[in-house]
Amino acid sequence: MRVLGGWIALTPELPPKLLFGRHVWDCAQHADLWGRRLPELRAAAQQSAPANDAMVEFMEMLESPEGPRQTVERVVGVYTVLKPHLVTVYARHLGGTNAVYEPPTRRILARCLEEERRHAAAGAIVLARLARDTAARARVADWERRLLGTLEKAGGVTGDATAPFVDAALLGVSPDAVAPDLVQVPPDFDPATLPADLAAAVDAHRTALESGDGAGAAAWVEPAARDALTAVLAPLAGRITGTRVVGLAAIGRQQMVKVRIESPRAIGFVQLRWTPTASGWRIAAGDLVSTEPVSAAP
Repeated sequence: MRVLGGWIALTPELPPKLLFGRHVWDCAQHADLWGRRLPELRAAAQQSAPANDAMVEFMEMLESPEGPRQTVERVVGVYTVLKPHLVTVYARHLGGTNAVYEPPTRRILARCLEEERRHAAAGAIVLARLARDTAARARVADWERRLLGTLEKAGGVTGDATAPFVDAALLGVSPDAVAPDLVQVPPDFDPATLPADLAAAVDAHRTALESGDGAGAAAWVEPAARDALTAVLAPLAGRITGTRVVGLAAIGRQQMVKVRIESPRAIGFVQLRWTPTASGWRIAAGDLVSTEPVSAAP
């Protein structure tokens, strides 16, 4: 609950930000239920202690991704490792409780189990949207492996859990159950939206960039804008490995075309102002909207 709450302001992407916010409330309810149950079991109210130092290490590690480009690691930690582990431990504990003598504990376990399963399923959907490329999927696998290793060293949240620490067979829920936790993401921009003649010019410029044909790419840029556009692309440094049109806006007769440009070191979003000339469409100006490293693993 505390970790998710702290991450809301640090997470720029809307779907995981809202996911954290919605689940913080559920987690607060869980904490309150267990806190009120503890004194009924002759334990201190609203208090708990980690199973061991390794569990403290696990939680500190889980909480450590605080950078604006570490949303993938945040989602992996809570929704691929911790919550699925809680589902596994809760299900085992529920199976071992006495239905005659422990109905209050069983009811709390059943509620938490159901909601943690739903949380994990929603998180998996959000993570799939975030980790679409090879580099992001590698970050997912690496962070999951590192966290699971520390969790296993701790013996899980109880200190005495046994493998498997995450039982995937317990995690499935219906899509209808998960839907209220998710924000619908607009579909990717359809390049077919571009007028045919502009699309041909944009594609020719993109092809020249991807093939390393500097002269061919420059031919689509107005001479007065070539030096400025070269400076705009400079932070992407290195060979351009891929481009994709991700947005379009009209300003009078000019068209603002937003392009995602990938290089071995960085991903950039460049806004190019195409203008009609006697020779056809040409780039009159360009701005680098944002960049991000190809890999932002901690």
